[in-house]
Order: sequence, then C-alpha cells, then structure tokens
Amino acid sequence: MAKKSPATVQNKRKLSWNLIWKQRYLFFMSVPFVIWIIIFKYIPLWGWTMAFQEVKPATFAIPVWQRQFTGLQNFMDAFKDRIFMQTMINTLGISVLQIGLGTIVAILFAVFLNELVFTKFKKITQTVSYLPHFVSWVIIASLAKNIFNDGGLIDTLFHSNLHLMSTNSPLIWFVIVLIDCWKEMGWNAIIYLSAMAGIDTGLYEAAQMDGANRFQKMWHITLPGIRPTIIVLLIMSIGGALNVGMERQMLLSNPLVQDHTMVLSWFSYIRGIGSSNYGLGTAIGVFQSLVSVTLLLIANKLAGMVGEDKLI
Repeated sequence: MAKKSPATVQNKRKLSWNLIWKQRYLFFMSVPFVIWIIIFKYIPLWGWTMAFQEVKPATFAIPVWQRQFTGLQNFMDAFKDRIFMQTMINTLGISVLQIGLGTIVAILFAVFLNELVFTKFKKITQTVSYLPHFVSWVIIASLAKNIFNDGGLIDTLFHSNLHLMSTNSPLIWFVIVLIDCWKEMGWNAIIYLSAMAGIDTGLYEAAQMDGANRFQKMWHITLPGIRPTIIVLLIMSIGGALNVGMERQMLLSNPLVQDHTMVLSWFSYIRGIGSSNYGLGTAIGVFQSLVSVTLLLIANKLAGMVGEDKLI
C-alpha cells in the first residue's frame, strides 16, 4: 500500500480542523450533554466495584479499597438463588413478547395513521394516542386491575372465567405486554411517522400511475422505506432485552402470579436493597448490563450479515 505523503496528511488535518471550526457552535451546544453523560452515566460505573466486594450498611464507612474482596462470589450467589432461573425466564419471555408485539403494533398504527386523508382527524388521533404515555403506571395498573381482575369489567360484561390476573401461569405476560402496547403505541409510532415523512412522494405518484392500490403502496413503498429505522430500533430493543423495568410488574402483580412477574430488575431490588446486600444487587445489575451489551453486538452483527443497516 502506498504511503501517504506528508502534504496529503497535512491537507486532511487542515480540512478536518476547518470543518470543526465551521461547526463550532454545534460542538458548543453538545458540551452540556457530554458533561451530563459523563457525570450520570460513566462516573457511576465506579459503583460496579461493589459487585466484587462484601458491601452492607455496616461497611459503608469503610473506604472502597479497604472493603473485603469477594471475587465472583456475589455472582455465584445470584446464579444459585432459587428464583434466579424463573426470573430469567420471566424477563426473556416478557421481553420477547414486548419487542415483537410492541414493534408490530407501533408500525401498523403508524402506517394506518399515515394513510389517513383527513388531516384534522389525523392530528387529533395522533395527539390522543400520545396521552397514555404520560400517565403514571400507578393509574394504568389501577385501571387494568379493575378491568382484568376476577369480577372486573371483562368478567361482568362477558360472564367469562378467564382469571387473567389470578392464574399462576405465563398468561400474565400477555396481559402485561398488551397493557404496555396500549400505553406506548402512540409514542413509539412517532419515529416511524418521521421516517415515513422522508419517503419520496414521487414513488407514490409513480405507483399510482401504475395502478397500485393503497395496500400495495404500503407494502412495496412505505414499509421498505422505513425498514432501516425498524432494524435500528429492533437492535436497540434487543440490546435492552434484560432491562425490563420492574414498575409494571410490581404494580400489576399479586401473590398469585408473582412467580411469573418477577424480573431481573425486581430481583436485584429485593436481594440488594431489600436484603441490604448491595454487593449482590450490584452483581445482578452488572450481569444485566454485560448480557445487554452482548445481545446488542450480536444483533448488530447479524443485521450487518444480512445486508441491513447496522447501529454501530
């Protein structure tokens, strides 16, 4: 390979510095966000040291470097816990359902919303669909229990005996995911609508001249047009598969279904803060993060292998 001449290297550096100078205001605007990320995202990683130490309230006064080093014992204790395996199954089950069903529902809603002709009705529908996203899970859980609990609205109207929220089975996963889909559907559709706005309208006009109907235009133009966005969001969702929030599960759960609603974040809270064993709780959190990064890299690699846009 031919070696680049010093003049060429110098010219490239000069062009780079000129570009940075032209975009200096953008760099200045990004500085507060970079500082925020460093303070609240990277500096707290120092707390991961607790995963390899014995950390309990009695040891808080002891400097970090003087605490008892336990190696991987906290990880072993977490893996040997009697509910760890069921917790992993619950986390993965809810995540797979949420990624699959949530993505499909958001895409379908965005596509059909994009096809609405009446602009005023479209804006009203879009605005109303956002509202549940801003409603607290406490309120959502209260409404859901009044609807799905035994003797609730569904039982009263349809005289059913489904026991959706009182059966100790994975059926509760579907209830949780369906409620989450309803709550986040409008919010998740925003980015798909933005991607659709960037599709060349000439493609629709050409398809119209060729005699394509609305469904054919959606299938052959709209969906392929937003495919890169779908892939990127799927990769990000797969990367966060184990980071299922515990708020929904805690609020929608009860002693009858808790075996199938316990997720890793809730497990970490109970074993860490609830039992005052902060080293064990931190170890579970570190395990979640490492698995999430691994899944993100695998999903990104697979997307690149099949010729799709990669995230990194």
